[in-house]
Amino acid sequence: MGFLIDTSIWIAIERGQIGAADIHAVTRQAPVYVSPVNIAELRFGIGLMRDPAQKLKAGAMLRRMMRKPLLRITGETAEVFGRLAADLTLAGRGVEFRVQDLWLAAQAVQRGFGILTFNAKDFQDVPGLKLIVLPSA
Repeated sequence: MGFLIDTSIWIAIERGQIGAADIHAVTRQAPVYVSPVNIAELRFGIGLMRDPAQKLKAGAMLRRMMRKPLLRITGETAEVFGRLAADLTLAGRGVEFRVQDLWLAAQAVQRGFGILTFNAKDFQDVPGLKLIVLPSA
């Protein structure tokens, strides 16, 4: 099994709230992948930063993060995304889920990977998702 890490965790790593050892304690020897969703969310956040020192630090963390293998979004991922979005909408949660979180979840469900997050509410009712919720940093 592999793992995807929710962007909230990457941010906590960048802020020094948790470390690589905390992640390794959960993932053990399983591979950890980066999603294009993580890159997009972090690049967006960096683009909004006004403090040059903070921007520099966050950019360095993004470069370190991108050393992990990139898990591509494929046509099959899109099919999983569409099915999950329909299931959540039919369950009455369609307007509450965030699109980026659902893309990340679709990648994980497609490959049978787990997602590490601090935000259980963003993922808890995604059908077929292996969710690992870390205690808040």
